[in-house]
Amino acid sequence: MDITILCSSENHPVNSHLVEWKNRNSHHHNIELLREKAEMSGGDLLFLISCTEILKLEDRQKYKKSLVIHASNLPRGRGWNPHIWQIIEGKTTLCVTMLEAEDKVDSGAIWHQMNVDIPKHFLFDEINNALFEVELSLMDFALKNFKSIVPREQPTDVQPTYYAKRSPSDSRVNPEQSIRSQFDLIRVCDPERFPAFFELYGKKYVVKLEVFPDE
Repeated sequence: MDITILCSSENHPVNSHLVEWKNRNSHHHNIELLREKAEMSGGDLLFLISCTEILKLEDRQKYKKSLVIHASNLPRGRGWNPHIWQIIEGKTTLCVTMLEAEDKVDSGAIWHQMNVDIPKHFLFDEINNALFEVELSLMDFALKNFKSIVPREQPTDVQPTYYAKRSPSDSRVNPEQSIRSQFDLIRVCDPERFPAFFELYGKKYVVKLEVFPDE
């Protein structure tokens, strides 16, 4: 098959995982990893992974199927950064959904869902690794079931909910509150791109978590 993966940022932590998946499957498929929709050449299958561009119908029609991977139990949790918001809410198991891309955000028919456990002690890299492993498994599922899949529509008896796009200010920590009460917030913050921080005595301080090495 001719497969395109569209991931907007080369600096996104998912990229090394996508390269590994591409290399693993390139013996049987023609796979390209792109950054902008203008580069898309068309084909059988389009994966939109951490893609920030809006793809219209005319863009998706270049492919037989266009798929999105979204870390929530749709239709709940549509929108931006769902796994981060859910971990901050205290969830330790996330549902990861592979669905068809549509004009209305995260509204497409569902191909497959998998759960991923996020223990309370997992830090940013560990959270990502667990999540990305499931994403790659869903991509494998799409390859194996491309010709036979019968997608199911999202349930209409469940009220959709939506998450807002996170901004750097959402990484702000309150120095007057305990570390325990803000631990989930701190551990989901990207330590390189959007680090946790707090302001005190007229200065801004970066907060980074590392597991203390075993003695």
